[in-house]
Amino acid sequence: MTWVKVCGLRSIEEIDVAVEAGADAVGLMVADSPRQISESDAQRLAQYTRDVHLGILTFAVTADCSPDHMVDLVTTLGVSGVQPHGAYSEEAAIAARSVDPDIFVLLPVGVDLSRGLGEWKSMHPDHMPMFDTKLPDLSGGSGVSFDWTLVGEVDRNFVLAGGLNPFNIGAAIAATRAWGVDASSGLESSLGIKDLSLVRAFVQGAKT
Repeated sequence: MTWVKVCGLRSIEEIDVAVEAGADAVGLMVADSPRQISESDAQRLAQYTRDVHLGILTFAVTADCSPDHMVDLVTTLGVSGVQPHGAYSEEAAIAARSVDPDIFVLLPVGVDLSRGLGEWKSMHPDHMPMFDTKLPDLSGGSGVSFDWTLVGEVDRNFVLAGGLNPFNIGAAIAATRAWGVDASSGLESSLGIKDLSLVRAFVQGAKT
């Protein structure tokens, strides 16, 4: 069954809805974004998820996060996964693993709409590639889909992102056979505001 992460969650209610719909992981965005929350709120939501929803992974989603800052984040927030976008992403992932060797590393790989897949073949085998559309001046979260046939060459498990929503998730999984999927902006009623009905429909559609 497809692994599902819902990203950019900002409240206990949103976490409850995503998990009760069947999500395997939630993303807490401490990067500069319309979905950004403070590190103290991320710590609170990660703690809540650990206490109430056993086995659900919590990801710290960062951008241009230095290795030293990643060490501080993992230590302070108590998350079970990291998703480092932008500069230092590989180094930040390694730093996270130095704190917790079992932490889930979801490593973004930018898919350029004109040039195709970014570098993934040399990625550490313990890091899960996440293919997401790369747009100028954005580290991630573009909300734009790419040509899913591009991942046909990928011979390892991966997570698919970029413009996914309840209306295309079935086709996306059928076309790519992705191990996992991740969505954020496609589940919003307005910029940064989750539509809980879309969250439920996305998770249920991915799990069907």
